[in-house]
Amino acid sequence: MNKRSAFIAGFGFLAVCVAASAAQGPEVTVGTGTVLGASAAGVEYFKGIPYAKPPVGDLRWRPTEPAEAWKGIKDATKLGPDCMQSPSPYDATPSTMPMSENCLFVNVWRPAGATAKLPVMVWIHGGGLVNGAASGPVHDGAKLAKQGVILVSFNYRLGRFGFFGFPALTAEDPTGLKGNYGFMDQITALKWVKANIAAFGGDPENVTIFGESAGGGSVHTMLATPLASGLFHKAIIESGGGRGMLLGKGQVTGDLPNAPSLETFGVNFAKANGIDGSDAAALKALRALPADKVVAGLNMMTMGQQTAAGTYNGPAIDGQIVIQAPNEAYASGKFNKVPVMIGATSADLGFSTAHTIDEALAPFGAANKAKALAAYDPDKKGVLKDIAWSVGMDKVMVEPSRLTVQLFSKQGLPAYEFRFSHVAAAAAAAFEKSPMAQFMMKGAQHASEVPYVFDTVGEVIPGAMPADVAVGKVMSAYWVNFAKTSDPNKPSLEASAPQWPSYNPDSDIILDFAQEGPKAVPDPWRARLDLTAARTD
Repeated sequence: MNKRSAFIAGFGFLAVCVAASAAQGPEVTVGTGTVLGASAAGVEYFKGIPYAKPPVGDLRWRPTEPAEAWKGIKDATKLGPDCMQSPSPYDATPSTMPMSENCLFVNVWRPAGATAKLPVMVWIHGGGLVNGAASGPVHDGAKLAKQGVILVSFNYRLGRFGFFGFPALTAEDPTGLKGNYGFMDQITALKWVKANIAAFGGDPENVTIFGESAGGGSVHTMLATPLASGLFHKAIIESGGGRGMLLGKGQVTGDLPNAPSLETFGVNFAKANGIDGSDAAALKALRALPADKVVAGLNMMTMGQQTAAGTYNGPAIDGQIVIQAPNEAYASGKFNKVPVMIGATSADLGFSTAHTIDEALAPFGAANKAKALAAYDPDKKGVLKDIAWSVGMDKVMVEPSRLTVQLFSKQGLPAYEFRFSHVAAAAAAAFEKSPMAQFMMKGAQHASEVPYVFDTVGEVIPGAMPADVAVGKVMSAYWVNFAKTSDPNKPSLEASAPQWPSYNPDSDIILDFAQEGPKAVPDPWRARLDLTAARTD
C-alpha cells in the first residue's frame, strides 16, 4: 500500500471511530473518570454515576467517603440501584429500581451539546427519609433541561441506614460526624456537583437545591447547616415544614425528656435482633446483619409504630450538621443566606386524632375559639374531617412555610411563597376511590405538585387534560426562572402568567397555582395562619 492509500485508509478508520463514538453517546470526564451517556429528543443524560464509596460492610454507618476513580469509560446510560427500603403503597414517588446498600449515585440531564455555564438545579427526593428515590418517570429531568438548565438528582441513605446511633459508633470517633448519615450523603452529593458540574456545562456558582416533603425538609437542613456553606446559591422548598424538625427529634447522644437519643434507639434495635451490649463486638454484629434485617419493614406507614417501639427515630441534633431547628437558625441569622421559594399544597399532610370540632380547635385556646371556628369553618358546614385536617396541615406545613418566607424577607433576601391547589380531574377521581379519602380532605394532596414542577404531568398522570399540562409548563417555568436569576418572573414567562411578587408581610401575597392556573393573591388563609403562629403547643 502506498503512502497516499495508507493515509486515506487511516483517515477512514479514524472517521469510523469518531462516528462510532458519536453514535454511542456523549462522554464527559469527571474527577473520578469518564462516563458515557445517551441522547434523546435534544437532551443528553448521564445516570448512575457514583458520587461516594458504597456504604457497605465496615462503611455501614460511617460518614460518606468520596467515590474512587475507575479505569476506562463507565456506562452511564442506566439508573443505579435505589437505596434499601420497604416500599409503601402511599409513596407518591416510589422506588422503581432494584434496591441495594450500594446506592449512592447521581444523575445528570443537560441540553444536548451544552458547553456554557448553565444554571444547575439539584433535586432532593422525598419519602419521609425512609422511602423514595431519584428514579421514576416523575423525576425525569429532560423537560427542565430543555429550558436551559442542568438537572441533577441523587439517592441518599434512608431509614436506619441513613439515621442511626450506637454507643460504639460514637466511641469510634467521638468528635466526628455521626448519626445523620443521610444528610452526610446529601452534603457529599452537593460537593460532587461543585467539583464536577462544570464538565457537563453547568455553573458551580449558580446552583439551586430543591426538594419536596422529606426532600424539602432536607433543603431546610442544608440551609441551616454550616457544612453546606457555599455549595448552593438558591433554595426551593415544597411541603418541607420549617418550624421545628420535620422528622425525628432529640439528639444523637444523650437522652432528653420524652426524646430518647439515637444511641438509645440503636441499642433497642440491637436487642430486637438478639444483639446484647453496646460495644465494638455488638456494632460488628449489627454491621453483619443482612440489609433486609436492618430495614425490618420500616416505611412511611410503619415508622410511627417503630418509633413507638423504640427502634427508629429519624434525624436528630448532632451538633455539626443538625445544630438547631431551621426556624431557630433563620431567626438567629446563622444560616446559609440565599434566595428562597417555599410553599405547600392545599390539602397537605395534616393528620389529626380529634374526635370533635371542639377538640380539633382546642390548641388555639378558649379565648380564640370563636376566631378559630370562623377561620376554619367559614361556610359553617361543620365537617370535622376538613376542620381537623386543616388545623393539622397548617401546623406542620402551611404556617411554617409562611414563617420561613417571613424570616428570609426580614434578612433582606428575595423570598417567594406559593400554594399549589390545582387538582387534575383524573387525580380527583383516583382520590375518591382511595381508602384514605375517608380520613383526608379533598384538594391538592401532599406531593401532587411534583410532576407539575418537572413538567412530567402528561407522562405520569393518566388522563391528564391539556389544562393540567399547561399548569405544569408554567409552574416549571417559574422554577427554572428562579434557578437562573433568583426571580421566578425572569427571564421569560408566558404573557398570561401573573407576576409573582417577592414576599411582603403587609400584603401577604402568595402565588396560588389554582384550578384555572396561577394567580397572585393575598393569602386567603391569613387569619387561620395567624392563629396557628400563636400556638404554644
